[in-house]
Amino acid sequence: MRKFILSILILAAVVAVHAQDKKANDAVQVSGIVMTSDSLGAVSYATVAVKGTSRGTYANFDGFFSIVVRKGETLQFMAIGYEMKEYTVPKDHVGDRLTLVQLLTDDAYNLPETVIFPWPSREHLKLEFLALDVAKDMEDRAKENLDQRQLAAIGETMAMDGNENSDMYLRQQARSFYSYGNQTPYMGIFNAFAWAKFIKAWKNGEFKKKKKE
Repeated sequence: MRKFILSILILAAVVAVHAQDKKANDAVQVSGIVMTSDSLGAVSYATVAVKGTSRGTYANFDGFFSIVVRKGETLQFMAIGYEMKEYTVPKDHVGDRLTLVQLLTDDAYNLPETVIFPWPSREHLKLEFLALDVAKDMEDRAKENLDQRQLAAIGETMAMDGNENSDMYLRQQARSFYSYGNQTPYMGIFNAFAWAKFIKAWKNGEFKKKKKE
């Protein structure tokens, strides 16, 4: 009886070792690059998952990936804006390494054109506009907002927007770069904007001596 039980244990151990060896022989190191099909550019951070399992990885910035799978398993390649692609590792693949270049195509959704009109037609808009009842306070507020003196005051205190800031920064950079390499420094006397500012201040009387109180 003891010999029978011992034989069963030895047989089970042999089967387990054989199964582990078989799984080890089925393991394949799949490495490759995920690229676009049109421009052959790298698809950064694409997801590479083993279908039907919780195993997976993702590509790096250059589209390179590497993952260990078993022969016969299917890899799924996914990325935002691209169609999902699948690749099945051949069961008869020889060796423990496999190089793959996976191409992904754009996944575009064409939505129908939508045109939004405030009124059914121009004639309806004209009728509604003419029938609009404008209150007196709304009219006064509109005139106040369009007053030239108020608009000028707002323009003087309003901060520069992004285009104006970037334009000034680029001008300053160009001025500093011009004097590099032993070149003649930029002369402010030839600055047309500075002259315009000076003439405007002069006309406004900003250079007149203030009377002492």
